[in-house]
Amino acid sequence: MSQQNRPELQKAAQEFVDAGFGGLELRVHDEHGEWVGTAGLRELGSSDKPPVNGQVRVGSVTKTFVSTVVLQLVAEGKLELDGPVAPHLAAFELDPRITVRMLLNHTSGLFNYTGEYFPDGTVVAGLPATGKEWADNRLKGYAPEELVEFALGKPARFEPGTEWSYANTNYTIAALLIESVTGRSFAEELDRRILKPLELTDTLEPGDRTDIPGPHSHGYFRYADRDDSQVVDVTEQNPSLLFAAGSMLSTTQDLHVFMSALQSGKLLPAELLTEMRTPEPMSGPLNYGLGLFAQDTGSETIYHHNGSAPGGYGALMFSSADGTKTLTAAITMGDADVDLLQIFPPALERLLKAVF
Repeated sequence: MSQQNRPELQKAAQEFVDAGFGGLELRVHDEHGEWVGTAGLRELGSSDKPPVNGQVRVGSVTKTFVSTVVLQLVAEGKLELDGPVAPHLAAFELDPRITVRMLLNHTSGLFNYTGEYFPDGTVVAGLPATGKEWADNRLKGYAPEELVEFALGKPARFEPGTEWSYANTNYTIAALLIESVTGRSFAEELDRRILKPLELTDTLEPGDRTDIPGPHSHGYFRYADRDDSQVVDVTEQNPSLLFAAGSMLSTTQDLHVFMSALQSGKLLPAELLTEMRTPEPMSGPLNYGLGLFAQDTGSETIYHHNGSAPGGYGALMFSSADGTKTLTAAITMGDADVDLLQIFPPALERLLKAVF
């Protein structure tokens, strides 16, 4: 992989697999240069390691790309950060109080179309995004407008700007806002503004394409079927369920280049990068800004957005404030019966400690 001998990084990568993940590709750029390593398997039943720089479904990492494009439009005077969204998307009859900022920082109050989970344990079901129902229907395609109309058909979680709640709906609408303002598709604007200038040749918004075109690891999904537990290969799935909220494909190399460029000021003017990084107070300890989380390591503030597709895949994207130190990773699930909420935080903490 890498010429550097960094046993602490290989150990941190292996700990993800030991905890129950199927495979991991880890890429670190820091003062020592670049280090790339893998752990686990590419596919169940095979001894092949995950591909170096394989394509992965990056899930909510997509949101940072969307926010960057929206903020570029703000910089160009085509949108106002604290201006209303409704006039640009008249077909939806959005609450006129919802601003561009409220979409990006999750304070719009709009129902999350993949379901709402309340602190008291109450769940309001959304479109199938987990369990057997998602597994059986994972090739089903959705139009973005369909996702938004579904969300608008449900009661808002709260009045715009009064609380914080993470909702995929916000970013699907943000992408439609990009399309309305530019007259081009989100995929075209993404290509024109970020992918081509940074030469991110392995990154794409796939639309309703169900395969992964580049070299990749397989992702697996475990769900309960009556009294049995089933494991299915969900490498093929229709990402349009999470259009612009969790739909993109990328690689650890492309995520490194993007995050480094963003944090070093190559993609946004300084004042808008500051806005992006500034946590919304109502997000509490999560420290969520505009498509970006801030995290205090004790010695520095780092910025990140991680993501997971509905089944089988995840991605990590972390950077120092100046973009010189990055950690990017592609993660796949195997067939282990694990509780992600139990195993992921400690594995991630060990990894961050090894890098930052």
